[in-house]
Amino acid sequence: MIITKMKLSRRTLLRGMGATLALPLLDAMVPALSAIARTAARPVRRLGFVYVPNGVAMNRAVNHWKPRGEGTSFEFSPILRPLEPFRDHVTVISGLSHRQAEALSDGGGDHSRASASWLSGVHPKQAEGADVRAAMTIDQLAADALGRDTQLPSIELSVDRDDLVGNCDNGYSCVYVNTLSWRTPTTPLPPENNPAAVFERLFGDGGTPAERLAQAQKDHSILDALNADIAGLQRTLGPGDRRRVDEYLGAVREIERRIQKAEKQTAESPVSVPERPVGIPAAFGDHVKLMFDLQWLAYQSDLTRISTFMLGRELGGRSYPELGVPVNHHGLSHHRDDIDNLEKLARINTYHVDLFAYFLDKLRSTPDGDGSLLDHSTLLYGGGLSNPNEHSHVDLPLLLVGGGGSGRGRHLVCAKDTPMMNLLVAVLNNVGVPIDRYGDSTGQVDLEALPGV
Repeated sequence: MIITKMKLSRRTLLRGMGATLALPLLDAMVPALSAIARTAARPVRRLGFVYVPNGVAMNRAVNHWKPRGEGTSFEFSPILRPLEPFRDHVTVISGLSHRQAEALSDGGGDHSRASASWLSGVHPKQAEGADVRAAMTIDQLAADALGRDTQLPSIELSVDRDDLVGNCDNGYSCVYVNTLSWRTPTTPLPPENNPAAVFERLFGDGGTPAERLAQAQKDHSILDALNADIAGLQRTLGPGDRRRVDEYLGAVREIERRIQKAEKQTAESPVSVPERPVGIPAAFGDHVKLMFDLQWLAYQSDLTRISTFMLGRELGGRSYPELGVPVNHHGLSHHRDDIDNLEKLARINTYHVDLFAYFLDKLRSTPDGDGSLLDHSTLLYGGGLSNPNEHSHVDLPLLLVGGGGSGRGRHLVCAKDTPMMNLLVAVLNNVGVPIDRYGDSTGQVDLEALPGV
């Protein structure tokens, strides 16, 4: 006799004092007496997109991004070296282009078109006001299919504020550089850059910055409001599940602590910064890691399965004095083929990849069904410009990460000018979202050698 009743619902929530908290996947959530399910709960698929702005360090003679060699015998480039520990999960993809990001008689505006077309595959309408137009993006198409059973169909994140308005780039509205994600051709989805607001969206009620700061000053935790529920749950679980819940709740409390610390530092600062949102760490690296941690928690608790994250927006002028690069990122990206400028730009690119590797390590270290969160996630990392000095949209910098095992760990070189959308169509099909064409796709990149994508 097969018993299919679950001991604990997959959608179990802890509730108390107005707070709720989703749980990670536990053995107690799989069918009772199922020999396979006891050790390998059926995993769900997660899909994430991580965008890097202003191109990468390359010119016609030097390419600090592209690996040496093809197939499984490739060597990671200097920029990609932080991914060496994840080699079996990484496929570097070369040769893909986004011709829809080119001028097509519109003149300048390559930065705006780079981010607007990256997940849409269309040429955005040149407009400065409200008359913007692109297309529903691939992440939202996935959200319609994979996000049906989650609290949030998708989350859109950034480290930059999305409050730029007007004309940002040769007649193109700032909307095009503020976000990657479009719900409809005329509805961009603004990303959130404040970790406190993201945390509250995932785990608690929102509020104004003043209300959030007041809450933080009370040193209140949503976990404190759930003590009774947590204690009752732990009594019903086996040793393995109790340990997993303890680790998960510890991670939630640690992120709360870091957000509260950032809010406290902002509140106590003698500098008047009335427009600065609370909850944002001062250091770029700390900010990025906190946003990655929130995505990790959202995946682990199955609050969402789709995410987009901008490590910066196109035209962004952030400087990186911590890397010995105290100059404007966008300005530096126009390297004029200067060796020193290319080396400094490579430092920024490598730092971004290193922060991404931090996220991958969190995912790989987290059990999920018969593997890890990384095994059951597909992440696309890259940008809409290759050589920024030429505003080139040819041979884009792209990585596909996740799945693991055979067929991974390779440098896949596609035919010149293959549309990037061919890759995205293939990815959607491999995560269970059937689609024939999208944007300017002409087919699919062959991912058959990449089981688990």
